Amino acid sequence: MSDELYDAGMRVRREVLGDAHVDRATANATEFTQKFQDYITRAAWGSIWTRDGLDRKTRSCVTLAVLTALHCHGEIAMHVRAAVGNGLTADEIGEVLLHTGVYAGVPAANEAFAIAQKTLAEMGEPTAQPRTTG
Repeated sequence: MSDELYDAGMRVRREVLGDAHVDRATANATEFTQKFQDYITRAAWGSIWTRDGLDRKTRSCVTLAVLTALHCHGEIAMHVRAAVGNGLTADEIGEVLLHTGVYAGVPAANEAFAIAQKTLAEMGEPTAQPRTTG
């Protein structure tokens, strides 16, 4: 099934999340989940992420804040990677999570910080590496 909204959504989804992630998500779609994959491609990526009103860096900030506030732990690592790809630094990601902690609660931000640190460390971010004691 292809249309302009779907095609635009798939293009942005691939640009933000990467081909490997999108290929995995679409390859793992079943008859049961296919409608959901189509929906998020059109609604989230085709209708919202393609809009001119916010740049992708800002959209990543908003996304990380909302995912943290809603305790969507399974989505945070993916969107930390996307945020880096959209131009956020590790320090900026930390500021988003710190700011979110004030409004969404310390436990939510604490979990998001743990996920973000692990993800950033895996990506080779120096500030997210464990400290060595000498």
